[in-house]
Amino acid sequence: MKADETAGNGQTIVGSVKSHAARYTKVLDGRKQPIRGLWQRNGAFYARLDIETAAGTKQTRRVRLADGAGVPVKTVPEAVKALARLRDKRDTNDLPALRLCPTLADAVASYLDFYSKVTDAKRPATLQKERGCLALWVAHMGGVRVDKIKRAHVTSFIAKRQSSGISGRTVNLDVIALRGVLKRSRDDGHLRHLPTDGLRPLKWVAKKRNLVTAADIERLADAGLTASKNGQSFADYVRLMAYCGSRRDETLRLKWVDVDFGNGQLTVGADGLAKNHEARSVDFNAKLEAHLRDMFARRAPDSEFLFPSPLRGDRDASTKTFKESLDLARAAAGLPAFNFHDCRHAFISYAVMSGIDFMTIAKWVGHKDGGVLIGKVYGHLANEHRKLQASRIRFGVEVVNAEAVAS
Repeated sequence: MKADETAGNGQTIVGSVKSHAARYTKVLDGRKQPIRGLWQRNGAFYARLDIETAAGTKQTRRVRLADGAGVPVKTVPEAVKALARLRDKRDTNDLPALRLCPTLADAVASYLDFYSKVTDAKRPATLQKERGCLALWVAHMGGVRVDKIKRAHVTSFIAKRQSSGISGRTVNLDVIALRGVLKRSRDDGHLRHLPTDGLRPLKWVAKKRNLVTAADIERLADAGLTASKNGQSFADYVRLMAYCGSRRDETLRLKWVDVDFGNGQLTVGADGLAKNHEARSVDFNAKLEAHLRDMFARRAPDSEFLFPSPLRGDRDASTKTFKESLDLARAAAGLPAFNFHDCRHAFISYAVMSGIDFMTIAKWVGHKDGGVLIGKVYGHLANEHRKLQASRIRFGVEVVNAEAVAS
């Protein structure tokens, strides 16, 4: 006999395999006539209903009948009332809890399909990362139905990842990806509570990155001028990110309308495609303003982009990538480990060491946490900077009277 499956609302879904020990029998009314859709087995009453599956098809299932409080009914009149209630809910499409829950593998496929084909709420790069995370969950428990996933399933996955030497931050991202799928399953009526509710993220310590110096950035930009056929655009691109802290792709999409020389601000993410889908303003510093004015004087007259594609033809478009130019410039400058994110890292680092408060820096670079991440990742630079300043103090210096010197 196939095991019963709890639907989550006091009802029980039962497989249709017959048992020779206890068969389902029709329930008869007072005139000895069978009541349509009502069955009995071992003293329990069941409704026979068509249940919608996760794939949208219908399958016949027997559902154990219960009253409004979830207590199984015991008499024929109670069973008739419970059956009528179920039918009313089915007619109003109010039976989400009675659908056959999908496996995690099916739920993941549906989740990814929805965000890749139905809506553009998630960027392709984000979906690609989630695919990798969710593939690990499917390998771990893809055959488990989502309403059967327990906290133990989740914690065993976490323990397995940690034992493989995976960082706490990466494991936390894995859990976030699973939570997204489970939330969608909850919205579809397959779950009432998430097994990840109340699960605390793992603690992790951010690795200290080596500071790329301003001299390194200038050396790379200068090397790109001669190493790449797009050398000038590449050099402008590298310097701009180092002076404003913008990310790689959002910098490529910048337009001249985003540059406000009058107010001294650069708007990043005005197209809504930034990482958090929100635009932000970066106030001009001396280097940033001078660089933008120099670029503006050399701008392409037929393009609205700061970094127009050299292959745009009659259609205005931005450059898609400077990766090839980066490879050539790194080799020429002797900086094999340099990457574009180092420019953003350098901007934040110098801002921290300049004594700018973390909240202001966070607004410039698009962090939504008010500077918490900057304090966690870059706070040591502020400490080192303070120590450096302290080392400059000199005690016992003779104070000379200015009037005595003048005489």
